[in-house]
Amino acid sequence: MSMKIPFFNNKQSVESMHYPEENTPEHIAIIMDGTGRWAEKRGMSRVYGHKEGVTTVINIVKAAVKFNVKVLTLYAFSTENWKRPNSEIEYIMGLPKKFLNMYLADLISNNVRIKVIGDMDHLPSSTRETVQYAIDRTENNEGLQLNFALNYGGKQEILNAMKEAIADINDAKLSLDQLDKQQFSRYLYTSGMTDPDLLIRTGGEKRLNNFLLWQLAYSEFWFTDVLWPDFSEREFIKALEEYKQRKRRFGGV
Repeated sequence: MSMKIPFFNNKQSVESMHYPEENTPEHIAIIMDGTGRWAEKRGMSRVYGHKEGVTTVINIVKAAVKFNVKVLTLYAFSTENWKRPNSEIEYIMGLPKKFLNMYLADLISNNVRIKVIGDMDHLPSSTRETVQYAIDRTENNEGLQLNFALNYGGKQEILNAMKEAIADINDAKLSLDQLDKQQFSRYLYTSGMTDPDLLIRTGGEKRLNNFLLWQLAYSEFWFTDVLWPDFSEREFIKALEEYKQRKRRFGGV
């Protein structure tokens, strides 16, 4: 039975809509693009778009829980995003605390488990402590796994995994013959998870931006021109409906 998140503020409620759960993607990854452009179009600072984007995160988490998605991975901050203005970076690094102060209790009560994929060691200490607290508080939950890709880069992830695998081979913990695709995946941030069935990218761009390069090898892609702050449950359902029409052959016939 689907769970509901009663305390979330859904700015575009579509509670009357029903989505059949058959063939729902088990793991959905989302590139949340367009927050800065959303604000600029309205003559506002880019950080206002990031603030509005948090509301969308809550709405989509609610939808994912409702439709029994098992894993939701959100691209929150890339290793390349450090090139942005310092004021914007500082605001983004403060969002996890604002988000979790407001919603962590609801996430816990709805059995959501939080995980961060990316290089946490190089995050500001306050951001790192906040997300680690949320990880620890939700580690025993068994519902939706909510992954935030934070200070994440796909190429660096693969390089780090390769280095760890080589170190284990040198330490005789692993033989070269044992290193296959399945074994290599255990060195990635997503170890123990299924690969995404569906990638959603908002904002009109059609590229991966160094996101989950290994894991998205056979994922279905769905792009929309809708900017992230305007991405609603209705748009999310459109992506799920199109996914249902795809035939996944994984290289076969």
